[in-house]
Amino acid sequence: MKAAITTLLGLAMVFTLAVVARAADEKKEVTLKGTISCTKCALKETEACGNAIVVEKDGKKITYYFDDGGKGEKYHKNICTGAKKGSVTGTVSEKDGKHMIKPAKDGVKFD
Repeated sequence: MKAAITTLLGLAMVFTLAVVARAADEKKEVTLKGTISCTKCALKETEACGNAIVVEKDGKKITYYFDDGGKGEKYHKNICTGAKKGSVTGTVSEKDGKHMIKPAKDGVKFD
């Protein structure tokens, strides 16, 4: 009986560590380089101004929409009238089938 309990506790610890490690991997920051654009003015995809970066990967263009304050962000005025090359550092996720990036503080840089 004591051996069974010890085995179960050991398995529970291994499972918990695996879940924590996986969650940490999902929150890893990445840097995307490409063209930062307004989703309304440049990309013509939304009714309200927003921010996105278009990157090229394996010959395909992928749009990552910023999970931010949209036109209220201090960097938005730089791209609302025209797209600019730059990079975004943050955490990547998916929402409603769209690629998203949550920019880190001071994570948006222009070339």
